[in-house]
Amino acid sequence: MVSRPSLVCDTLYFGGGTPSVFKAKNIERIIENVYRLFNFLHDTEITIEVNPGTVKHEHLTEYKSVGINRINIGVQSFNDEFLNFLGRIHSSNDADLTIRGARKAGFDNIGIDLIYGIPGQTKKMWLSDLQSAIEFEPEHLSCYMLTYEKGTPLDRERRQGKFKPVAGSLLAELFETTMEYLTAHGYVQYEISNFAKSASKISRHNFKYWSFSPYLGFGPSAHSFIEPRRYWNCRSVKKYIENIKEGRVPIEEKEILSKEQRMMEMVYLGLRKTDGIDIDAIDENLGINFRQIFAEKIKQLEEDGYIHQIMPENRCVLSRKGMLFLDSIAPMFDCFERF
Repeated sequence: MVSRPSLVCDTLYFGGGTPSVFKAKNIERIIENVYRLFNFLHDTEITIEVNPGTVKHEHLTEYKSVGINRINIGVQSFNDEFLNFLGRIHSSNDADLTIRGARKAGFDNIGIDLIYGIPGQTKKMWLSDLQSAIEFEPEHLSCYMLTYEKGTPLDRERRQGKFKPVAGSLLAELFETTMEYLTAHGYVQYEISNFAKSASKISRHNFKYWSFSPYLGFGPSAHSFIEPRRYWNCRSVKKYIENIKEGRVPIEEKEILSKEQRMMEMVYLGLRKTDGIDIDAIDENLGINFRQIFAEKIKQLEEDGYIHQIMPENRCVLSRKGMLFLDSIAPMFDCFERF
């Protein structure tokens, strides 16, 4: 357990799984206990993830009353056919009612999650989802490309040939369409998949992950990171509860990140942000000269139009073209033998 004076926190996030199945009184108990154990700033961002198929208006009002001040709604799509394909338990009407209900409950910081790249989805269909979303005037939008996680039903069906994944060229077009459409409608892109109405409405909590900031996770499967250590709790709910009852910390595994791992994570996560890599922070953290080590690589990527440099802030930033190739560009900085 981290002692109370050692950390100052400004975000609390109820996510992972479906926290909206919790009753508000249980959420309130958790908030009271973490506030008792840790130091929180007065303007702490407290977010709850909500599945539209699990909440009613009275639940939203109760969440607001116990201190939740930001709500993130997993809409995914306003197309019922696509929701069915994704295995979601809610309908587009449920999503509509949940968003309207959150606003009526007094939430002035609402986030909506959408997914693109769904088999059968066209550019016109994706634009329809984006238009439906902004009609609610949410303060935040997260637009994620559909991925097929190993072991999931969707991945099994994909491998069995039950559907045809969206072609890479269309995915690129949908990604570019997202940036153009939301920018034109007043949203600021601050991370590859995330857009906010203003700097004050970015997901402060998620921004910490991309900034390599420390965080503590509680509950089964929850991860924690205090550089250079990362650890995660056991996945089994039963085992987790048994450990707690018996006075054992429910950590399943832990690791100390090597200098190489820290380097790659700082580069990859930094490149996801639209303000890019903080080169001074990398140099200070790792005791290296990033520009000297990667001078040729940076020059080539800049000439090819994948990145641009911001001076005097000393940052490297992906261009829109570069964002399409993040997974190919980040490994180019894996030259640890030069350190």
